[in-house]
Amino acid sequence: MGTLYLVATPIGNLEDLTYRAVRILKECDFIAAEDTRVSAKLLRHLEISKPMVSYYEHNRKQRGGEIVQRILSGESCALMTDAGTPAVSDPGEDLVALCAEHGIPVVPIPGACAAVCALAQSGLPSAYWCFEGFLPVQKKPRKQRLELLSRETRTMIVYEAPHKLRGTLADLHAALGDRRIAMAREITKLHEECLRMTLPEAVAYYEENDPRGEYVLVIEGASAEAAEDSEEVKMQRARERVAELTAGGMTPRDAVRQAAKDCGVRKNVLYQSILEE
Repeated sequence: MGTLYLVATPIGNLEDLTYRAVRILKECDFIAAEDTRVSAKLLRHLEISKPMVSYYEHNRKQRGGEIVQRILSGESCALMTDAGTPAVSDPGEDLVALCAEHGIPVVPIPGACAAVCALAQSGLPSAYWCFEGFLPVQKKPRKQRLELLSRETRTMIVYEAPHKLRGTLADLHAALGDRRIAMAREITKLHEECLRMTLPEAVAYYEENDPRGEYVLVIEGASAEAAEDSEEVKMQRARERVAELTAGGMTPRDAVRQAAKDCGVRKNVLYQSILEE
């Protein structure tokens, strides 16, 4: 049986590739790449020639099984994403899970990670934090996610593309209010920059300036008091929703179940809250 290596690649500056990563790329039997064209450029720079297969969002189900079978037969595979650490905000997590099911060793080869770099330079609390990756695109899931984040007390990390940045900042401001934010862009690249301000200031800044490059947004968490207030607001909305549904003819039991689902609260807690009222 072979091994799956998760090889972290540079997120900009090629000097950030580790000696160990270079050795693994030289020694592995084949490479699974998010984009073979991008990985080929890095391999040419390193003067490494290896068989490559593509492994990305739209072929992961079929290709994952093929890769696993090759590893089970004794070959070792290096998984590479376009930039950064594999299995973080890319389909690599599915391949890792598949290898785990088959008892295949999975070995991380540490290296660059944009989220950790941005957190370290943000100036915001870093003892407790959560990684959100890209926010949902569809309206309803996005709204639900932002409602959850409004009560999150840890520092939050969000990825965003430049053409979506303005909309995301506006949504974050509407959901979270006046929070501190650090916006890191083009990390390790020529035009690297980290802007530290508040969410309303960020919205105003990018009304006057064009977003450029890929962004990592590091956002201040809610205070404990604000998180508690937000939870009570949700519970009050849920109670009002129960009243609406029962007035419309729904049974109390069904109304509580539906209101809990609509407002994102626990059904038994909502039921107890209504009894106490």
